[in-house]
Amino acid sequence: MLSIIIPAHDEAALIGATLDALAEATRALSVQHEVIVVDDASSDATGEIAAARGVRVLRVEHRQIAATRNAGATAACHARLLFLDADTLVDATVLGAAMQAMDHGAIGGGCRVRLAGPARWHERALAGIAAFGFRWTGIAPGCFLFCTREAFEAVGGFDPRWYAGEDVAMSRALATQGRFVILRESVRTSDRKLRTFSPGEHLRLLGRLLFRGRGILQTREGLDLWYDKRRDGR
Repeated sequence: MLSIIIPAHDEAALIGATLDALAEATRALSVQHEVIVVDDASSDATGEIAAARGVRVLRVEHRQIAATRNAGATAACHARLLFLDADTLVDATVLGAAMQAMDHGAIGGGCRVRLAGPARWHERALAGIAAFGFRWTGIAPGCFLFCTREAFEAVGGFDPRWYAGEDVAMSRALATQGRFVILRESVRTSDRKLRTFSPGEHLRLLGRLLFRGRGILQTREGLDLWYDKRRDGR
């Protein structure tokens, strides 16, 4: 039994495709599940689009990703949790691999990530480097992070102090509870952060992280890549 939790803020452009891919994957696996879209202060039709596809919609007003993920987990009913981003497409292969990993004793994990749609060569190179880094360090990208409820509750859920990087903190916390795996299977996720923010903006954020440390991720200020209005509407 699996609870799939999708935090979403103004995701009307992409949430439908995410839910359609998820429905196809769960149908192929015949997995018993629920889907909870946590609509965090959306000003568009995110909630309506999700409800029209028959999933549960939970409205919150956090504008803080860790708190939004935790709200979904609190509302969830099942013993296994999957946190999926609203711009991320899964298939039966990666979903089945996650379930099998937990069947075999893993308390949680993540997977590889590929960019959906066309992307420039340097964007794909950066994505490849990031994917290698996640796998090498044992960190699950937040777009696809799964765990048992027992492990989730043992670590107290996502740390609400983090406005970004909560997936890193959660991965490290979960790894203290048992075997935490990074699957070879992959999901496809949007390249919109690369497309809608310039290389200079990415470098400035990296510079702030290098010189000021991870503490900058504990405030929304300066985290435009996660919290600013998307320039292309997606």
